[in-house]
Amino acid sequence: MTHTDWLLTTGERGNTATRLDARHPDGSAWTEGNHARALVHGATYFAELLAGIRALRAGDLLLFTDWRGDRDERLDGPGSEIGTVLARAAERGVVVKGLLWRSHLDGLHFSQRENIRLGEEIEDAGGECLLDLRVRPGGSHHQKLVVLRHPGRPELDVAYVGGIDLCHNRNDDADHRGDRQSLAMATVYGPHPPWHDVQLALRGPAVGDVETVFRERWQDPAPLSRSPLVRLRELARREDVSAGPLPPQTADPAPCGTQAVQLLLTYPNRLLHGYPYAPDGEFSIARGYTKALRRARALIYLEDQYLWSPRVVDRFARALSAHRELRLIAVIPSVPEQDGRLTLPMNLIGRITALDALRRAGGDRVAVYSLENPAGTPVYVHAKVCVIDDVWASIGSDNINRRSWTHDSELSCAVLDRSADPRTPSDPGGLGDGARVFARELRLELMREHVELMREDLDAQDAPGRSATDALCDPVTAFAAFDAAAAGLDAWHAGGCRGPRPPGRLRRYVPPELPTAKRVLATPLHHLLVDPDGRPMGMRRRNAY
Repeated sequence: MTHTDWLLTTGERGNTATRLDARHPDGSAWTEGNHARALVHGATYFAELLAGIRALRAGDLLLFTDWRGDRDERLDGPGSEIGTVLARAAERGVVVKGLLWRSHLDGLHFSQRENIRLGEEIEDAGGECLLDLRVRPGGSHHQKLVVLRHPGRPELDVAYVGGIDLCHNRNDDADHRGDRQSLAMATVYGPHPPWHDVQLALRGPAVGDVETVFRERWQDPAPLSRSPLVRLRELARREDVSAGPLPPQTADPAPCGTQAVQLLLTYPNRLLHGYPYAPDGEFSIARGYTKALRRARALIYLEDQYLWSPRVVDRFARALSAHRELRLIAVIPSVPEQDGRLTLPMNLIGRITALDALRRAGGDRVAVYSLENPAGTPVYVHAKVCVIDDVWASIGSDNINRRSWTHDSELSCAVLDRSADPRTPSDPGGLGDGARVFARELRLELMREHVELMREDLDAQDAPGRSATDALCDPVTAFAAFDAAAAGLDAWHAGGCRGPRPPGRLRRYVPPELPTAKRVLATPLHHLLVDPDGRPMGMRRRNAY
C-alpha cells in the first residue's frame, strides 16, 4: 500500500490556487509524521481546549473559525465561558483572531445574534473576530478549527478540527445526559438534548496546514458581506471590518508521530468576489471520499448528522454494488434537529431517498442505527466520521450531503497511519491494505461505546479466550454485534421495557411516519422543486467532483 492509493495527489485536489500543497517541501498533498488523536465528546474536547488556551502566553497565537459561538458556553465549569476565556487570553497578550459565520437571522434558528456578541467580547479585550458572510446564497461557513501556536515552544503546538462548535448543546460526555446550557431542538430530545460528537487533535506538521487554511480565509480581500444593508450599518457605526495583519507564519512543528494527514476542503464557486485561494471552488472532500471508496472491500463505518442526498450516497452505493462482501454501518440521529411543517418533511425526504439508494445497492449488508442514552432519550448524532476498512479515516465538519460536498465551506482531515494494527491483520480484496492503528482504534472506541462494551478484557461469548474488542476487529463480527445489540434493545422497548435494560445504546433506524412526505416522494415532480438538502433547485450547481 502507498499513500497515493488512498489520498489525493496534488493534481487530484483540483485547486492549484491554494498554498496547502505548494508549501510542503516535497510538494505532496499531505504531511507525514503527525500525531492524531480522536477526542470523542464535547466534554473531552472542551476540557483539553480550555487547558491549552489558559497555558498560552503573550505573543502566542490563537486562531479559530466557527459556525456558531455562544460566549457564555462553559468549557469546564463556572468561570470557563468561552467568551471570557478568549478575552482573558487577548488581555494577557495572546494574538487572538477569529472568523465566525455572520449567519442569517435568528428567527430562522441560526446564530447571528450570538456570533455578534462573541465577536464583540473578543474585540473589546483586544482580540479580533470577523463576522464572515463570504458565502454563496443560502450557504454558510461551517468549518470548525482552533490552532494554538507557541513561538519558541513548537512542541506545544496543536490544531483541532472536527464537528464541535464553541456553543450550547455541545458539552456532553459518554453518559449523554446533555449539555446543561441547551438550545431548543425537536421535542423528542428533551430539554437538554444528548449530543454525540467528535473532534480531532493534531500535533506535528499538519498544524501548519490547518493554520494555512485559516490564513487563506483571513487574508481574503473581498468584503465580508455583499449585503447592502449590512455594509450601510457598518458605515453608520463606523465599524472597522477589515482584517488586521497576522504575525508571520512560523515553521511547522517537527514530526512527532506515525500518521499522514491530508486536509480536505469544500469551497463553492462564488459568482462574484471568488475566493482567491479557490477561484473555481474546491471539492476535495467529495474527491477524497470518492477515491477512498473505490478501495472499500470489507466495512464502511459512518457516523453522520444527515446522510442525505442520493447523488452523494451514490459513491457509497457504487462501492456496495461492486463488492459483494462489503458492509456499511451508519449511525445517524433518529429524528431531525428541528420540528416543523417544512423542515421536517424536507429532511426526511432527503434521508429516505438516500437510504433507499444504499439498500438497493447493498441489501442486508447496509445497517443504519440511531442512539439513545440509558434513560431512553434519543441522542443527537452530530459527529462527522468515516472509517473505511480500518485504513482510511476522516473526521471533519462535513456531512454526507450536498451542502457539505458542494455549497458550504468545510474542513476535514483524512488520516492514514503508517503503523499497522497487529490484531487480526486483514487484507480485504487482496489489495495489500492491512488495518492501521489510528483508523481501527477510532472505530473500536466508537463501537465499544455504542454496544456498552467498556471493559476491554471482557471475553466475547462466541470466542472464549479472545477479548470482545478483538472480536469487534473483524468486520463481520462487528456488523453482527451491532445488529444483536439493536435487536435486544428494540425487543425490550417493544415488550414494554420490562425487566433489566439490555446493554447497548443502538436502535434500528426507522424513519418517522410521514404520509405527506411519502406522497411527495411518490411524485417525480418533487425533484424539480426541492433539493433534499432543503434548498430550491435553482440553487444547485453542476457537480465539480
